[in-house]
Amino acid sequence: MDSEDESDTALGDCVALQRGTTYQGTLLGQPGPVLLGLASIQRDGGFRDDSLRTYGGQSAAKLLLGPGDLYVSLKDVTQSGDLLGAVSRVPPTIAAGRLTQDTVRLDLADDAPPRAYIYWLLRTPQYREYCRARAIGTTNLSLSRDDFLSFRVPPPTSVRLRLVELLEAIEAKIELNRHMYRTLESLARAIFRSWFVDFDHVRRKMDSGEVGLPPDLAALFPGDLVASVAGPIPRGWHVKPLDEVADFLNGLALQKYPPSGPDDLPVIKGAELTRGVTAGTSRANRMVPLDYMVRDGDLLFSWSGSLHCVIWSGGEGALNQHLFKVTSDDYPKWFVYQWLHEHLEGFRQIAADKATTMGHIKRGHLSEAMTVIPTSRVLSAAGAVLSPIHARQLATEIESHRLVETRDALLPRLAGGHELARAD
Repeated sequence: MDSEDESDTALGDCVALQRGTTYQGTLLGQPGPVLLGLASIQRDGGFRDDSLRTYGGQSAAKLLLGPGDLYVSLKDVTQSGDLLGAVSRVPPTIAAGRLTQDTVRLDLADDAPPRAYIYWLLRTPQYREYCRARAIGTTNLSLSRDDFLSFRVPPPTSVRLRLVELLEAIEAKIELNRHMYRTLESLARAIFRSWFVDFDHVRRKMDSGEVGLPPDLAALFPGDLVASVAGPIPRGWHVKPLDEVADFLNGLALQKYPPSGPDDLPVIKGAELTRGVTAGTSRANRMVPLDYMVRDGDLLFSWSGSLHCVIWSGGEGALNQHLFKVTSDDYPKWFVYQWLHEHLEGFRQIAADKATTMGHIKRGHLSEAMTVIPTSRVLSAAGAVLSPIHARQLATEIESHRLVETRDALLPRLAGGHELARAD
C-alpha cells in the first residue's frame, strides 16, 4: 500500500478487530494490567491517564495490549458522540493493558499502512464526523462494526507520511510538556508545604538549630511555634481565612450574552478547566463585562460540580457562573493558588456530602478555610523560588495549547482529497 496512485481502501482491509470482555468490579485495583475502557480515551481520541485502574482478574492473552497498540471505543455514554469511535494508543509507560467490553483492539494486516498513519487518520475531524453521523441509539450510542470497518482510508502518500511524522513530533512535545508541568507542579507543591504547612525550617531550628539554608535565609525563620486558631504556627506569623487573602468573583449566567459572530468568546465552565476549549464549548459575545473576561494566567476555581483550581492557559474566554476568578491585591498568585490547593480536597469532600443537590461549596466555606501568613521577608524569599516555577508552568501550558492548535489545523489535511496525494 505504498503506491502514490493507489485509490482509497476500506479500513476493514487494513485492520481486524479484537473485542474486549466484561470484568469483575471486585477485582479492580488489584495487581494486574491496566483496564483500557472508555475512561482511558480522550474525547475525540488520544490516551487519558487520569482515571486508570488495574485489574487483578484473569485476562486472556487475546485481550491484552502493549505499548503502541491501538484500541477504539465503539460505544459512548454521552450525547455528543465525542467518544464514539475514538481511538487511543497505549503509551510506553503502560506495560500491559486489558480491553473491556466497550473497546476493541486494532490488529493491523501485514500490508496495512504504518500503525501511526492509522492512528492519526482516526484522529481527523473527517473520521470523527463519520462516526457521529452513524451513531446508533439515543441514550447509549454505539457504532456498528460494519460502519467502522467501512471507513475509507486514503493512500499513504509520501506527503501524508511526512505529515504523520510532524504530528508524531508535535504529540511527543505535548507529552514532554505535560510531564514537565507535572514535575514542576509536584516540586512547587512540596516546597510550599515544607515552608508554609509543615514549617520544616522552623522545626529544624527548634530541633537542632540547623535549618539547612544559607545563613541569610535561615535567619528569617523563628525558632519556635505558637498557638493559633489553625494550630501551631511560627512565631510572628498570623492566620487569615481564604476570603480575606483573595477576592472571589463569581461568573455570570452567560445566556444573556448569546453568540453573535466569529469573534465570540468561549464560555469557560468547569469542563473547560480539565479538558480545555473544544468544538463543543459554548460561546458568548464580547459584550461580557471586562471583569468577567478570562485570560492566560488567571486563577480560576470551580466551586460546583467537579471542583478544580487552575492557572488558566487556554486563551481568552468568558467566566461562567459556578466558577470564581480569584485575585489578590495583597498576596502573590502562587501563594493564593497553593493555599486553594491545600484546601481543595476538603472542599471536594464538602461538595460530595451534598447528596440531594449538585455538589458545591458556599462562600462561608472560604471563610472557614484558614491560611498561614508569613512575614513579608519570608514571603518574598519563597517567591524568589516559587514564582519562576509557576511562570514556567504557565509558559509550558501555553506552548502546549499552541501545539494542539497546530496539530488540529494539520489533521484535516491527512484525510483530505487527492490533491494532497499529488502534492509531491
